[in-house]
Amino acid sequence: MSQALARTARIPRLGRFGWLMALYAENHARLTRLFAPEHLQVGTYVSSIGDGLDVRLEVIETHRYTVEMRLTYDICDPLTGEPDPSAFVRLYRDAHQAEATHCYVGKRWQDVIGLYPPPAEVISHRMRMNTFLGKWLEYLAEQGHGVATLHPAGAVRDVA
Repeated sequence: MSQALARTARIPRLGRFGWLMALYAENHARLTRLFAPEHLQVGTYVSSIGDGLDVRLEVIETHRYTVEMRLTYDICDPLTGEPDPSAFVRLYRDAHQAEATHCYVGKRWQDVIGLYPPPAEVISHRMRMNTFLGKWLEYLAEQGHGVATLHPAGAVRDVA
């Protein structure tokens, strides 16, 4: 039994912050495989697979090392009039990470968890948002969304 304990003591533990960084890396891989946003110009793009639930990707800003974007369905929340669900994402080109910065319409993280939250609450909130993003990206890929279905909003598509 002591040999088993000694062996597990040598295995490094992944803390919550390390787990969050790994989640950011997974989201980067999923997002770049799905839509390749690092190659898109500023503008709005739509992915349509013919199910009536189009995905809207808005590239808000591109910088040398980051791409700021918003991912949402092409439907609006009846109460707010804003697209929902919605995720604002910052893609780090150099670090190969993608972070959901907020997922709530009209709210910043301060509105959700308070102005002075304890660090553990900030990490938990980010883990929830980025877990949501990862599952959503996985779902979109399973449904057939991707680079081949993505086109600039307003562009006429040739449907064969």
